Amino acid sequence: MWSYEKRLQFPVNIKKPDAKLAQAIMSQYGGPDGELGASMRYISQRYSMPYNEVAAILTDIGTEELAHLEMVSTIVHQLTRNLSMEEIEESGFANYYVDHTVGIWPMAAGGIPFNSCEFQSKGDAITDLFEDMAADGAILEEQPDEAG
Repeated sequence: MWSYEKRLQFPVNIKKPDAKLAQAIMSQYGGPDGELGASMRYISQRYSMPYNEVAAILTDIGTEELAHLEMVSTIVHQLTRNLSMEEIEESGFANYYVDHTVGIWPMAAGGIPFNSCEFQSKGDAITDLFEDMAADGAILEEQPDEAG
């Protein structure tokens, strides 16, 4: 079990609401490369990992991604609080507002709701670790040899 400190890892203090920006940032919450998918990816994959040390790391990363989810939620909340109906309509936020008002709901910036197809857990350690690296943008193209 882990211990939860009831504070954000990095404080968020947004003064001015901005529904257009909130719509873009919402994708980092529940979009295809968002924190919700990342946390579920690592936590789900840990159970089929044959190495206890790696399983523990996947658990740590998964819970860290949950902390990121909390920060993104706070950003979206602060960007959408106290919006006037005029701001909601002018920003293109009305469609979201109809279903969720200013509640935080996981979806991509294009309006597609989060679903579990956003991440994989195949049960094969190598496949899952490659999925993790690809999702986090860690796979680099092969660099040419400096001598060559």
